[in-house]
Amino acid sequence: MFAASGGYCQNPECARELFIEYDKKFIHVAEMAHVFAANDFGPRADDALSKEERGAFENLILLCSLCHTKIDKAPDVYTDRIILGWKRAHADKLRSLFGVTVFAKRAEARAAVEGPLRENRHIFEEYGPHIEAAKDPESGAAERWKRKVLEKIIPNNMKVLAQLDANRHLLMGNEVSTIERFRQHVDDLQARHVHGYQEGASRFPAEMAELLRD
Repeated sequence: MFAASGGYCQNPECARELFIEYDKKFIHVAEMAHVFAANDFGPRADDALSKEERGAFENLILLCSLCHTKIDKAPDVYTDRIILGWKRAHADKLRSLFGVTVFAKRAEARAAVEGPLRENRHIFEEYGPHIEAAKDPESGAAERWKRKVLEKIIPNNMKVLAQLDANRHLLMGNEVSTIERFRQHVDDLQARHVHGYQEGASRFPAEMAELLRD
């Protein structure tokens, strides 16, 4: 959901940033909203939906707290058709923003993802939690790393995934598996730096370095 939002409220008339800096700390103001209610009594409830369908990606949208309150307080105004339209429009805008292109050649698709991957690698090497300064809690290294993750690494990861998903027809062999492991790495990174979970994260797949190479 955070990847699909691109860091902004998915109401196209709002587009508030969901990750903001406050008092030298990064916080998120995102709320996961249901298109059709999670139960039989909530806004836009549909008792024909199963529990799995109510919790599925297709039935969720990421909004700022104000927009979430609006759609649930006025479900007759903000119908399921309108909310799903927001989600589609937001996805189209992100594809345009990220410059997603369907390519005919593997080398072209590779070139489109090399830049963001290279930048992420450089940021990790310069600011990652393994550097010497990270051992000193007074150095500010941990806060700097978190800022880099939120402002650069996560958006770059979303650009890469968007390009790869648009060019799945060019993938060969184990490359689909590599991308899915990368997707889980991205999800774990977001869980730690956006949601604050302290669980261990999966490692960046080394095979990404050879992805789409002939």
